[in-house]
Parts: sequence; C-alpha cells; structure tokens
Amino acid sequence: MDHTLIWIISLLAIAGVIIRPFKVTEAVYAVTGAVLLLILQLIKPGEALSGVLKGLDVYFFLTGMMLLAETAREEKLFDWLAAHATAMAKGSSGRLFLLIYVVGVIVTVFLSNDATAVVLTPAVAAAVKAADVKKPLPYLLICAFIANAASFVLPISNPANLVIYGSNMPPLLHWLAQYTIPSVFSIVVTYLVLQFTQRSCFKIAIKTHIEIPVLSQGGKTALIGIVSTAVVLLASSAFGIQLGLPTAITGILTSAIVIIRSKKNPLIVIKGVSWAVLPLVAGLFVIVEAINKTGLIGQLTNLLNQGIAHSSTGTAWAAGGLVAVVCNLMNNLPAGLIAGNVLQAGHVPEMVKSAVLIGVDLGPNLSITGSLATILWLVALRRENQTVSAWTFLKLGSVVMTSALIAALASLWI
Repeated sequence: MDHTLIWIISLLAIAGVIIRPFKVTEAVYAVTGAVLLLILQLIKPGEALSGVLKGLDVYFFLTGMMLLAETAREEKLFDWLAAHATAMAKGSSGRLFLLIYVVGVIVTVFLSNDATAVVLTPAVAAAVKAADVKKPLPYLLICAFIANAASFVLPISNPANLVIYGSNMPPLLHWLAQYTIPSVFSIVVTYLVLQFTQRSCFKIAIKTHIEIPVLSQGGKTALIGIVSTAVVLLASSAFGIQLGLPTAITGILTSAIVIIRSKKNPLIVIKGVSWAVLPLVAGLFVIVEAINKTGLIGQLTNLLNQGIAHSSTGTAWAAGGLVAVVCNLMNNLPAGLIAGNVLQAGHVPEMVKSAVLIGVDLGPNLSITGSLATILWLVALRRENQTVSAWTFLKLGSVVMTSALIAALASLWI
C-alpha cells in the first residue's frame, strides 16, 4: 500500500510540474509532493534530507549559472550579441537563422541549456524585431531546440549531466572523446532539419541597417566573467573536480564585480533570477528518493544488466530511445535522476551510459514539456507575446528530435 501511495503522489507531483494547473510555478507541485511523502511517513526525514543533499552540486551549479546569466541579461550582453548577429546577416534571412543558431550553440555549451532558454529567447525576440522579421517564431524555435541539442558538448552544458554521473563525472578529456562526435551530429542534424522545415521564412528579406547598442562596462565585465567561468569549469572538469561549487563561486564573483562597478542595486539581479528552480529540483530529488524505496531502481538495474548480457549494442539503442521518450512523459529531470541511479547501481558499459545520457539530453526536443529548459523557454516566449501549441511543437519535434537522436546514437560507434 505504501508503494502504491508513493507512486500516486509522485506521479501527481510530476504531472503538476509538467502541466502547471492554475499557472502556479512548477516548484509548488514538486515541493508539495515531497512534503506529502513526509507527512504520510512514506519517506523518513533522514531519507528526504539524503535526497536533498544528493542535489547539492546541482544547486551550486544552477545558482552560479543563473546569477551569471541574469547579470549578462541585465547588462544587455545578449542583446548586443544578437544585434551583431543580425547585422552580420546583411539582409539574408537564412544567414540570420544560421548566426542565431551559432550563438545558441555557444550559449548552451558554456552557460547551460537553461540559460539559452531564459536569456537568449528575449534577445532573439529583440533581434528579429529590430530586423523587422514578419514571422519571428522560426527564429525563436532555435532557442528551444539548440538548448537540448547542444547540451552534452561539455559536462556544464546541462544540469542533467551532473545528475546522471553524480560524483563519478568523467574527466574532461574522457568526456570530449566520448561526446564530441555525437554532439556534432546532434547539432548539425538539428540545424539541417530545422532549416529545411522552416525554409519558407527565408524567402522574405530583412532589414540591413541594424542599430548596434553600445556594450556597457558592466556588459564587458560580464563577458569576461562568462569566459573566465568557462575556463574554470573546463579546468575543474579536466582535474575531476565537481562543477557546482566552482560555478557558484565564479557566478557570484562576476555578479558582485559588475554590480559594484556599475553601482547598481544588487536586488535588481537577485530578483531577476528564477530561484524557484532550486526548490523544484530539491523536491524532485526527494520524490525520486521515495521512488527508490519501491524497488524500481533495482528492477530497472536488473533489466538493464540482462539486456547488456544479451547485447550491449542493442541495449544502448533501446535504452537511449526509451529514455528519450520517457523524458517527454515525466520531464527529463526526474527521468535523469532515475536513470542516474540505475547507471550508478549497475556495472554499465560506457557505450550504454552514453546512450542514456544522450536520450536524457536530446529526447526532450520531442515536446514542450520534455525538459526544464523547454518549459522555461515557453515562459520566456509568452513574455514576448508569442505562442506555440503543444501539437505544433510535437509535429516539428518528432522530426527534429528523432533524426538527431538516431544520428547521435549511431555516431557512438564511430
């Protein structure tokens, strides 16, 4: 009976996170689910605390990245980059599409997919408005799709990467050897399919004279901070240091320096950060800790080991594809937490582990509820008075995600 209640509460909480009834922030449903599990004594306080502490590195990582991203947004750094990309397009819609895509890749790789969704989306909206683009949605779609397609270039590109590997994060050189080629395939195929499906928007010329805003001193400092953060994280990854604390330190330092030099009220940056993401993640960690008590992790671990014993190649394909689909049914964060526990519990070949990570990172490109980044993108989209229906995204995502996933998984054997 306890196991049944755990599943009911967990699934309702996850459904609340995905559907967001009454337009309440996602964190409310995750935290409510965790609290109910505690009240009904379905999970002990010590077990809940253990679940929360497992996400410590993720909280640090998200805190640093959100502060860094919000500081850069407040100093108009991304607007400046988007304006330059628009000017470089020289009146070509196709070139503008490519340039925005490239900027999206860079932001995702070095600032994480959530930063791309939250920060780049309004910048792209401003850029296409300045270019007098009649149909901005194809350009805004870039922010959603590249946020997931480029999210396994580096360990820092997606918080889900930290969740899956936990304290066993591979060294940077090992990561690059394993994921560089799949990342290239994912990024290139996603671009080609997006470019083909949105080709009708390239027939319309755009403005050639774009006003480039002056980058403030704070914006320059934020840019230096971003580059410095990338260097610190790459070094940390190379030496096998967990990425959360270095990210938090560099993000806080950069924000502090920019705020002090520009003599701004720090509350402006602090209020702009989506702090609700932290209790959302903590609540999901507690929920997954409760699900672990039902024996799900053990059952999945046994199934995975049986599949590997039969065929590691077939298991890699099946695991990557199945996880990609499941992410869209329950969001990739809880799916990644469960997958990470399964991978860490068993003796899994690197090929299978890589296939699962690619499924968790790339799979959410199927639907608008697949990842936290895509949900955040939807919120940013609404602020720009733009909408996209779940069906429209699903039709496009089924082609974009499936093509990129097959290419990325197949490239693991190169």
